[in-house]
Amino acid sequence: MITSRAFAGRRYAVLGLARSGLATVEALVASGAGVTAWDDREDARNAAMALGADIGDPLDIDLIGFAGVVVSPGVPLNRHPIAAHARDAHVPIIGDIELFAEARSELPPHKVVGITGTNGKSTVTALIAHMLESAGVPALMGGNIGLPILTREPLTPNENGVGVYVLELSSYQIDLAHSLACDVAVLTNISPDHLDRYDGFEGYAASKARLFSLQHRDQVAIIAIDDDPSKMIASRVNHRLHRVSAKDIDPADQARWPALQGPHNAQNAVCAIAVCRVLGLDDEAIERGLATFRSLPHRMELVGEARGARWYNDSKATNAASAAPALAAFPPAPDQRLHLIAGGQAKGDGLAACRPWFGHVKRAYLIGEAMEPFAAEIGDAIAIERSGNMATAVEQAAAAVQPGDVVLLSPACASFDQFKDYEARGDAFRAAVEALGA
Repeated sequence: MITSRAFAGRRYAVLGLARSGLATVEALVASGAGVTAWDDREDARNAAMALGADIGDPLDIDLIGFAGVVVSPGVPLNRHPIAAHARDAHVPIIGDIELFAEARSELPPHKVVGITGTNGKSTVTALIAHMLESAGVPALMGGNIGLPILTREPLTPNENGVGVYVLELSSYQIDLAHSLACDVAVLTNISPDHLDRYDGFEGYAASKARLFSLQHRDQVAIIAIDDDPSKMIASRVNHRLHRVSAKDIDPADQARWPALQGPHNAQNAVCAIAVCRVLGLDDEAIERGLATFRSLPHRMELVGEARGARWYNDSKATNAASAAPALAAFPPAPDQRLHLIAGGQAKGDGLAACRPWFGHVKRAYLIGEAMEPFAAEIGDAIAIERSGNMATAVEQAAAAVQPGDVVLLSPACASFDQFKDYEARGDAFRAAVEALGA
């Protein structure tokens, strides 16, 4: 567990007691801090109390004198009353990433890499961690991926005296950080997302750009400039900047990296390569890491072969911008036709970003609340089936595929109309495919 003497004797409020919230309570209490915790769920409150927290809703208590209100990234600060209540008490609203940043001075020698972007940040985070570990550099993933960062044991440096914390950072987590100065900060791309939490797209982009404003002048920014908003952010960085692009990747090189196919993975790879070069890896170590990387679950994950077709789980594609690169990765060929399963709870951006790749899709199987709107938007461009649910979509695709075909779950939608989250949706897809047999 990561703790700090800096927290001792201070009092914090913690709002939201899911995994990161409970980890925060445990780390603060272990550091000697006083904690008042709250969640609407009784079982979560009981778990926090068992860790040594007092129970109380931060909205109902006097926050004057508190060192901070630690909120879950899921708390919508643009609408939740805790924002005004904390502001009136002159208490900062922070997240667990900020606590990690405040604890850094007591950790063994290390560097921090922070990765943000609308799409690709999870893959880039995992790829960097894998490449470092393959090269013998101690690395630990955290942030918006894997286990909460405060639950992890501090890295033990290698013989070169350094370990690397590789953090995936959502815009919400960046909003809640005030002293996180990443040794290397990465922006993969920006497209409209989470606009219910921001003052339009400009506010969302500004949240991403803030990661670079937290850096010091001797730290490194790496920005993929394949989209105009990212180019604009790059133009405003006034410290060490590396501009990269998916076009920098030679397709012949990419062909050697089985889990990194498609143009979106070219962008992921070029970002990770740039980071690892800054951190001192040589070309041989970088190539070894790229060639041995395996896809993350729910991100262009090959779940198996059935009925002669390959089945890919890309359930993490919760908007059209993240689904489009998956479609682009499977151009039509005589021995390959693409069958697409899409739909769910639409985010408002429709399928516009996917339209350039409609010609890659032989047939689409539509599910969830977006079934009829997507059918109307597709029109006659693609043959469609109104499948309604995942089980039916897999069954219909299995009946239609021929040897060599690809079936791709890339929903371009959130999952909450039919599933708890995108992971549950991907798991349902995998189970349905496995039930088909070979």
